[in-house]
Amino acid sequence: MSTTEDTTPAVRPHGSARSGYSLDVRLWKVTRVDRKARPYQLRWVVGGKVNSATFATSALAESRRSELRQAMRRGEAFEISSGQPESEVRAAATAAEAEPSLRWFEFCRKYLAGRWRMSAAKTREGMADGLAAVALAMVKREGAPDDTHLRLAFRWGTVPANAGDDPPAELKAAYEWLTTEDRPVADLADAGVFEDVLYRLSYRLDGTPAAGETHKRRRRALNTALEHAVATKELPENPLQGAHKKRVGSGAVVDRRVLVNAVQGRQLLTAVSYVGSWDRNRGRRLVAFYGVLYYAGLRPAEAVGMRLSDCDLPESGWGTLTLRETRPVSGKQWTDSGERHDRRGLKAREADTDRPVPIPPVLVAILRAHLKEFGTAKEGRVFGNERGGVVGSSTYWRVWEEARLFALPPDRVESPLAGRPYDLRHACITRWLNAGVPIAEIARRVGNSPEVIHRRYHGCIDGHEEAANAKITKALEEEGDAA
Repeated sequence: MSTTEDTTPAVRPHGSARSGYSLDVRLWKVTRVDRKARPYQLRWVVGGKVNSATFATSALAESRRSELRQAMRRGEAFEISSGQPESEVRAAATAAEAEPSLRWFEFCRKYLAGRWRMSAAKTREGMADGLAAVALAMVKREGAPDDTHLRLAFRWGTVPANAGDDPPAELKAAYEWLTTEDRPVADLADAGVFEDVLYRLSYRLDGTPAAGETHKRRRRALNTALEHAVATKELPENPLQGAHKKRVGSGAVVDRRVLVNAVQGRQLLTAVSYVGSWDRNRGRRLVAFYGVLYYAGLRPAEAVGMRLSDCDLPESGWGTLTLRETRPVSGKQWTDSGERHDRRGLKAREADTDRPVPIPPVLVAILRAHLKEFGTAKEGRVFGNERGGVVGSSTYWRVWEEARLFALPPDRVESPLAGRPYDLRHACITRWLNAGVPIAEIARRVGNSPEVIHRRYHGCIDGHEEAANAKITKALEEEGDAA
């Protein structure tokens, strides 16, 4: 659609505008632009300077066009720098004097307090982490404490339970800086400030690019906060909507190098049993824990929360694990209970739904042996530490790192092969895919959508490249015969 100029003359009084303002205003028609969230654009020219604004609907754009046209007909001068009618500029200045813009740290504190009750612990932590990254661009830099302490102080200060308390001694200087040297929320409308905000979303503290998923998570957290700022009149519009998204590599595609084969998988589970055999059987307690990741495709948080009542373990044949709860690690400050592990329903499902997972005889035998030797932990959980408490992520990470040293040759230890306990889940899903299990059934068992399974594991299915090459070769041969 072309941007046709509105040629209808505007009624103006005689005389000239004062400095910085102009009566030379031309208004253009509303047009469509290639922008998903705000596809309607209005453009106008003030004293030779082109101005534009985008809107979510055509009605909003036409309404704004009508407001500007009425100001033209009244003979109002327009400010050249902002493109706004003089009456709007004066109203904005009066409002700013009467009620200063809320400052960034206080805005974030109030915003997180409002979202706290409705959010899971991991969501709370993710919001605080994303907004903490933005906070580094929203404080005065000269003489500021180091970025690490500023981030920690921000995260501590935005937890509602800490309101009114003195910060830890090591964070006191950073906390005072955040509360006295931060910018008003309105400064986000400044292009220079917002450019620094976008940088903070995309990079780590050491200046290296942040992982793709980290960048996406931070951007989502900022976007919801900015939408809230618009709703509360702290900002006229969300500046993130007009910013180009940074192209980031997807961290969602599984790297084939992390996948273990059948022999390596068994060797790793055996090696786990040797870890800490002289120290409270640290490894032996977790053999079955890693086993449910490797043979049933569970997430670690699902395995942590699994109870005996969730298990059907017959003496022979296949069994079933019926999953109902996850125990993700978030940290005491983020959970309602004050425990490190939150208590949630299954990921991406309603809180009262479950997910039955058939398990092969080999895993049934491993679980039966585990329960016979160690029994159940508190609350009937299948896995627990030596005191019966919840298995911590640091515990199963340390045991896994030691097991890799036992099971893998030195060159493999330095490689990505099974570098994380979560990689056992990847190996399980890949094994099922290569066995020919339908993607929809795999998705049901592991709690993902078929689209996610296809996207994340498409490069891990054996034989697909060879099959495609064979089809292309056959087609080329047929073309040659036809010629």
